[in-house]
Amino acid sequence: MQTFWWLILIPIALGILSGILQPAKKKRKKRSSSRKKNNAKTVNKGTDNRRSKICRPDEVILTSSFSDLNGPEFERLLALYFRDQGYEVREVGVGGNDGGVDLVIIDRRGEKTAVQAKCYANHNLVPVQTVRELGTAKRNHDCILALLITTSDLTAPAKKEAEQYRVDYWHGGLTEDKLRRWGKWNPGKQRKNG
Repeated sequence: MQTFWWLILIPIALGILSGILQPAKKKRKKRSSSRKKNNAKTVNKGTDNRRSKICRPDEVILTSSFSDLNGPEFERLLALYFRDQGYEVREVGVGGNDGGVDLVIIDRRGEKTAVQAKCYANHNLVPVQTVRELGTAKRNHDCILALLITTSDLTAPAKKEAEQYRVDYWHGGLTEDKLRRWGKWNPGKQRKNG
C-alpha cells in the first residue's frame, strides 16, 4: 500500500517542481528573444542593402553604385552585362550556396567560364580561399576557364594564387570601367517612370 502512495506522490511532486521552475525558463527565453529583435533592428537600420539577399528590379540595379548593391544584385548586374556581350548566362548560385561559382557564361564557340562575383566594400579584399574555391569549383560545372570579378581587389596571396592556377580576375576599377563602357549601367542616374 505504501508503494501505491509513492507512485502517486512522486509524479505530483515532480509536476509542482517543474511548474515552479518553468516560468523562470520562459522569462529567460523572452529576454533573449527581445535582445535578438533589438539587434536585428540595429542591423537593418537605415538603407543598408548590402546584407540583404533580396534582389531589386533590374532598373534599380542598373542605376545603383557598387556600394548600394548587395551580392545577389551584383551577380544580376554581371548576368545582364554578359548577356549583352553575347554570352549565354546560367545563374548558378545567386545569393549564396553556390559552391564557388555564381554564373557560368558560355561564349559563341561553346567555351564555358565559371564566374565568381564578390561585391565587397573597397577596404575588404578577396582572400586566397575564394580563388582556390573557384579554381576547384569550375571543374564541377565543366568549365575550362575561371573568372573572379570583384568590386574591391584581391589580397596579394590571392593574386599570386590566381596567376598560378590561371584564374582571371577583374578588380574593382576594371569592373567599373567595363560596366561603364557597356553604357547600360549608370550609377546615380534616376530612371524616369513612364
